[in-house]
Amino acid sequence: MEGPRLETARLVLRPPVLDDFDAWAAFSADERVGRYLGGAQARPTAWRGLMTVAGAWSLAGYAMFSVLEKTTGRWIGRVGPWKPEGWPGCEVGWGLIPEAWGHGYAVEAATASMDWAFEHLGWEEIVHTIDPANEASRWVARKLGSSVLRTAFLPPPIEAPEIDVWGQTRGEWALRRRRQGAR
Repeated sequence: MEGPRLETARLVLRPPVLDDFDAWAAFSADERVGRYLGGAQARPTAWRGLMTVAGAWSLAGYAMFSVLEKTTGRWIGRVGPWKPEGWPGCEVGWGLIPEAWGHGYAVEAATASMDWAFEHLGWEEIVHTIDPANEASRWVARKLGSSVLRTAFLPPPIEAPEIDVWGQTRGEWALRRRRQGAR
């Protein structure tokens, strides 16, 4: 499916394609990645995940973007808008391969995704569902200017403890972006 292509200084974000599958499956199988995402996944489960995201692009017109390093073309993760049935809000979430951690890629990709979601999807609030023990994602949320709004449970089939719902409104985001000199 053809869809939006977002570019940042270092990244390209675009809807996933079948050629992303091997990297997606390796990402999904990594225990470090899965720690706060429901656990490591076998290749067939990862395939269903990729197909779910691709199907959401087709049916809803949005979903997680595949994130590629601009200089190498390497697939490094998935970041972007997500709102399954029963979800506790309109989310921009992130997940990157461990080799991409600590480089600011999650903040860079999430910023582009939030700009796109507010502008093209018309969302009034964007949230990030984060396990309270996931300090790295809490750090990303803070860098985005988000704060804890409430707690929630994710819908079945996810069996996770109560999570923190971080986020901000369209107005808060616009003010922050103006202060940063963007838009």
